[in-house]
Amino acid sequence: MRTREQQQEGLNVLFIEGEIDLACSPDLRAVLHGFAKKKTPALVLDFQGVAYVDSSGLATLIEYVRLAQAFGGKFALTQVSERVRTIFDLVRLTEFFPIFLTLADARAALLAAPGV
Repeated sequence: MRTREQQQEGLNVLFIEGEIDLACSPDLRAVLHGFAKKKTPALVLDFQGVAYVDSSGLATLIEYVRLAQAFGGKFALTQVSERVRTIFDLVRLTEFFPIFLTLADARAALLAAPGV
């Protein structure tokens, strides 16, 4: 798994490539904890390059969402492949993680003014 961080128009984006499994979940956890320590107001994970996510990867994502909730941080996923989306659907995490088709959609949702 490889990650690349980018700031785009007030939004933090983490591009992930490869598989998110037991072997690399600790690396992803460390990156996400860095965002939590900085109290990142809005974070999108771009899953375009993600081929697979196992239970340890899902747990890592859930852990970040819980950390972010403590400081009001917003979180979303974008460009999730059908294969990976099926994994989220099977464990009903699509009800927990906002998933958007495009980065533009995620940006609009996360940066929208409250009540809009």
